[in-house]
Amino acid sequence: MTTETIAPPRSADAARRTTNWEKWGWIYMRASGVLLVVLIFGHLFVNMVAGEGVKQIDFAFVAGKWASPFWQIWDTLMLWLALIHGSNGMRTIINDYVAKPGVRKTLLGAVLVACVLLIVLGTLVCWTFDPCPAGAAAADLPSFCPAP
Repeated sequence: MTTETIAPPRSADAARRTTNWEKWGWIYMRASGVLLVVLIFGHLFVNMVAGEGVKQIDFAFVAGKWASPFWQIWDTLMLWLALIHGSNGMRTIINDYVAKPGVRKTLLGAVLVACVLLIVLGTLVCWTFDPCPAGAAAADLPSFCPAP
C-alpha cells in the first residue's frame, strides 16, 4: 500500500499570508446575529410591551428615551449592527449571483454607499436629536418643552 501526499492548492499559501475576509464576514454574521436578537427583542419589549404598549409611542416617548445615553448607545449599536449585517448579506448574495465583474462592482459599491450613508444619518439622528431646540418658535415646539 502506497501513501501519496497531495500538494495543497496554490490558494492555500496565499490564504495563509493574507486576511481571510470571507471567514471574518462569516464570523461577523453569526456574532452580530446573536447580538441583534438581544437588542431587537429588548427594543420591542420596551417599545411594545412595557408601560402602555404601542399607545405610548409618540414624539415625547422617543424624546424621553433618547434623553438617556443608555438608549442612545442601544439604538446606535442596533442600527450599526443591523445595517452592516444586512449589507454583508447583500454582498454575499451579489457575489453569489452576479457573474459580470463590472455589474458586481457597481452593485457592491451601491450597497457600500447606502450602508455608509444610512449609518451616518442614523447615528446623527440618535446623537443630535433635540426635541426642544433653542431659538425655535413656541408654536413649533412640543407641549412638554418649556416656553422660550
